[in-house]
Amino acid sequence: QVQLVESGGGLVQPGGSLRLSCAASGSIRSITTMGWYRQAPGQRELVATITNSGNTNYADSVKGRFTISRDNAKNTVYLQMNSLKPEDTAIYYCYVFGLVTLSGDFTRTSWGRGTQVTVSS
Repeated sequence: QVQLVESGGGLVQPGGSLRLSCAASGSIRSITTMGWYRQAPGQRELVATITNSGNTNYADSVKGRFTISRDNAKNTVYLQMNSLKPEDTAIYYCYVFGLVTLSGDFTRTSWGRGTQVTVSS
């Protein structure tokens, strides 16, 4: 069974930085897309995605401040968050799309449990 485990959240002052990580564990052959959503009260937003070929996509609200990257060998995705603002406060969820296991099983979408990011002075 594949699991996604996020780490790196926490409390940071405005203007600060955090780096989130999400590792997919299990017998994985490939993952098409990895990414991050965030959930704040009353709002859910796709933050960033990255394909297995390295193509990235960002929400307008984070362009120029956040950088998504992945290590395919480790089935891990990262989100470097710089110049953080109070409005970035949310629970950040890692997700994968198009996961194939070594036995050939296909999972369309899988989610992590989330990690809290709080930006406050």
